[in-house]
Amino acid sequence: MPNVGPLEIVALLLLALLLFGAKRLPEIGRSLGRGMREFKDSIAGKDDDDETPELTQSTTPAETPAPPPQPREHDTVP
Repeated sequence: MPNVGPLEIVALLLLALLLFGAKRLPEIGRSLGRGMREFKDSIAGKDDDDETPELTQSTTPAETPAPPPQPREHDTVP
């Protein structure tokens, strides 16, 4: 198997820069990283779908009703 040296890596990065442009490279890297993370999680058996609805409901904080707004000086009529 041929060795990949630093010169070849630089050439591949320059080729990617020419093909996709500087604006799209970070987006491509993020989506590639997200895909790899999802793949690793699926191999390890970690799924977001495994959570039961009771657990997700109990972890969310209960909403408290907001107090009624206090009248301001410019809101009152003399």
